[in-house]
Amino acid sequence: MPSISRRHFLATAAGALAVGAPGRVRAQQRTAVKIGSAVLGDYAMAGPILVALDRGYFGQEGLAAEYIPFRGGPDLLKAVLAGDVLVGVTGSTDILVFREAGSPIKMIATHTEGNHFTLNVAPDVRAVADLKGKAIGVTRAGATTWVFARMLARNEGWDPDRDIKVVGLGGLDAQLAALARKEIAAYVWGDGGAVTELAGKSRVLMRLDRVTPMWISQIQYASEDAIRRQADTIRKAQRAMFRGLALMREKPKEVVEAVAKGIGWSPEAVMKAHEISGTLLPADGQISMQALEAIQTTLLEHGLLKKKLPIAEHVSREFTPVKLST
Repeated sequence: MPSISRRHFLATAAGALAVGAPGRVRAQQRTAVKIGSAVLGDYAMAGPILVALDRGYFGQEGLAAEYIPFRGGPDLLKAVLAGDVLVGVTGSTDILVFREAGSPIKMIATHTEGNHFTLNVAPDVRAVADLKGKAIGVTRAGATTWVFARMLARNEGWDPDRDIKVVGLGGLDAQLAALARKEIAAYVWGDGGAVTELAGKSRVLMRLDRVTPMWISQIQYASEDAIRRQADTIRKAQRAMFRGLALMREKPKEVVEAVAKGIGWSPEAVMKAHEISGTLLPADGQISMQALEAIQTTLLEHGLLKKKLPIAEHVSREFTPVKLST
């Protein structure tokens, strides 16, 4: 779970930004909602929520919103199922893995289209070919980052079990420490690789949509119970976030300070992350069933799913396309 100070800051910011401006709903009329994300340190994931808070978009929808970043998808799932979080933002593979395990959740929109994950390499690595025979760090065996490292190897014509070594190391600090000790030559991460590149600790070599042409990086989801009982509130929360997405996509320099403050990055790092993910920010959240099926096929091939469930069962189509208020 996030620290108390971080939660207090974001909750206070949400309340302050939602009250008092002309044409906005009075505080006593606002509906309290909590929006969660699987992590905080990802521009494409956290940025739209932070921008919506900063610009008062939730308040304009009649919502008193609190943003809670978690320490991973499983922790966020628990909060969504418990009703503590209304809308969760996470990696796309979670919807497939969690539903196979029996979790009553459904995808309600895309949040980042394509594949915004990056291959981050040691400063002396010049090309993917330089990684043959070396180790690539990932969060853990079986994670999305692990899948991408193996797909990268296959894309190069390598055997992922012999020609490279894929090492589960955990968080970013562990990846960077192993990179500095030359125990790995690269690691797979999200657009947060922009931060470590600016610090001179690694270099973004490529965005991994080169090896996954059909993909959805991040999604919004809700519990089936919330979809039945709170559909209108979900739509309002989505409109606020998609207004944030639109502003990030069209005028990123206007929101760089708010995102930098919320994530704890420098403005330069935020703009570098925008170069990675900005073109993948969706306009209306419509879900490509073909891309979702491609993700399912990939997870089945790598043993992360045991059975092929009907793709339509993973999705609630009533929330897209998201139509922004004028």
